[in-house]
Amino acid sequence: MNKKAKKIFKNLSYTVTANFATLGISILLNLFVPKLLGVTEYSYWQLYVFYSSYVGFLHFGWIDGIYLKIGGENYDDLDKKSLGSQFLYLMLLELFISGIVILGVITFELQTEQSSILILTAIESIVVIGKTYVLYIFQSTNRIKEYAQLSRNDRYIYILFLGVYFFTGGRNFYWLIVIDIFSKLLMTLWGVIQIKDMVTTKVLPLKGLASDILDNINIGSKLMLSNVASMLILGTIRFFVQHKWSIETFGKLSFTLSVSNMFLTFINAVGVVMFPLLRRTNQNQLPNLFIILRSLFVPVTYILLLFFVPAIFVLKIWLPAYQDSYIYMGILFPIVIYEGRMSLLINTYLKSLRMEKTILIVNVGTLFISVLLSLFTIYIIGNLKLSVILILFCLALRCNTAEYFLCKKMKVKLRFEPIFETILTIIFVLSNLVFNNSLVSFFVYSICLFSYLIMVHRSTIENTKAFIALLKD
Repeated sequence: MNKKAKKIFKNLSYTVTANFATLGISILLNLFVPKLLGVTEYSYWQLYVFYSSYVGFLHFGWIDGIYLKIGGENYDDLDKKSLGSQFLYLMLLELFISGIVILGVITFELQTEQSSILILTAIESIVVIGKTYVLYIFQSTNRIKEYAQLSRNDRYIYILFLGVYFFTGGRNFYWLIVIDIFSKLLMTLWGVIQIKDMVTTKVLPLKGLASDILDNINIGSKLMLSNVASMLILGTIRFFVQHKWSIETFGKLSFTLSVSNMFLTFINAVGVVMFPLLRRTNQNQLPNLFIILRSLFVPVTYILLLFFVPAIFVLKIWLPAYQDSYIYMGILFPIVIYEGRMSLLINTYLKSLRMEKTILIVNVGTLFISVLLSLFTIYIIGNLKLSVILILFCLALRCNTAEYFLCKKMKVKLRFEPIFETILTIIFVLSNLVFNNSLVSFFVYSICLFSYLIMVHRSTIENTKAFIALLKD
C-alpha cells in the first residue's frame, strides 16, 4: 500500500473512531434523554436543537469562501496573518449580531420558553461559528486528526456533565442547553489553541482585508445559501408541523429524525476526508472514481435499512410514549440513503468542481417545491403522515436532481440504477406502512434487497477491485 493510501486510511481511522464513540453517545442520548425528560421537556430541548442548527449561517458565507479557497493546501503554506485577522473580525461580527438578538428579545419582554431558548441560541451561535472556522481550517488542510478531536470531543464532555446532572435528579431542559454550550465552548478554545500561530499574529487593518473578506463572502455565499436552503427543505416542514399541531408532535417528529441521523454518523466521517482528497486528485480521474465510489456506497446504505425493524422493536419497549414516532420512522429512515449520498459524494464532488451555483439552484428549487407542498398537505389537507412522506420525497428529489447535473458535467451515465434504487425505497416505506414495522415488513424488504444485490453484484465486485487497484497505484 502506497503512502497516499496509508494517509487516507489513517485519516479515516481518526474520523471513524471518533464517530463510533459519538454514535454510542447519540444512542445513549436518544434512548435516555426522552425517557428522563418526558415528552414536553424533550420537545423544548429539540426546539433548541432545531434553532441552533441554523446559527452556523450567520457568517453569511465568509467561512465557506475561505474553505473553498484553501481546500487542499498545506497548513504551513497558508497566509496566517490574513486568516487570523479575519477570525478576529468574524468573532466581533457574531458578538454584534447575537447582542442585537438578545436585546430584541429582552426589549419586547417575550417571557416564554421559546424566547428563552432564542436567547441561549444567540449565545451558542458565537461559540458554534468560532468552532466552525477552526474546523474548516483543519479539514481544508487535511489535519483530520485535529478535526476529529474538535468535532467530537465536546460530545464526550457533554455526556459526562449530562450524566452527572441526571444522576443528581436534574430534569430541566434549560440545563441541558447550558451544558451543551459550555461543552462546545471548552473544545472551541482548545481548537483555537491548536491554531494559535494563526490567531495570535498581528491583526491586519480591516480596510486592507475588506476586499478579501468581500471576495470570500461572494464565493462562499452561494454555498452558504445552498446549505440554508438545504436545511430549510426539512426545517420548513418541521416548523409548519409545530405551528399546526403541538410542541409534543414536533418533539416526536424530531425524535424520529434524531434516530435516523445517527446512522449518518459514519457516512459524514468519510465525507470529511473526501473534500481535500478530491481537490488533490487529477480532474480526469474524478468521473471514474465517482462511478467506483457510488457503486460501493449505495448498496451499503440499502443494507443499513435492514437494521430498522430490530431497532424499532427495542425502541417500542424502551420508549412506549413515542409510538407515533415509530410510524414516522418507517417513512423517514431512507433519508440515510439520500442524505448520505449527498454528503459523501454529490456535494463533495460539486464543491471540488467548484459548481456552487448548481448546488444553490438545486437546493433553492427543492425548497420552493417543499414549501408549496407542505403548505398544501399541512394546512389544507391536514394530514401529518403525508407531511412526513413529503420530507422523504423532497430529500430524494434533491439528491437525484443534483446527481443528474453532476453526472451531466462529468459525462457519466448511470443507466437504470436510480430507477431500481427508487423502487427499493418505495418498497421499504410501503412495507412498513402496510405491515406496521413488523417482521413481515422486514422479510418483504429483505427479499427485495437480496434481488437488488444480485442485479448489481457484478458491477460492485468489479468496482471493488478497481478501488483496491487505485489505492495500490
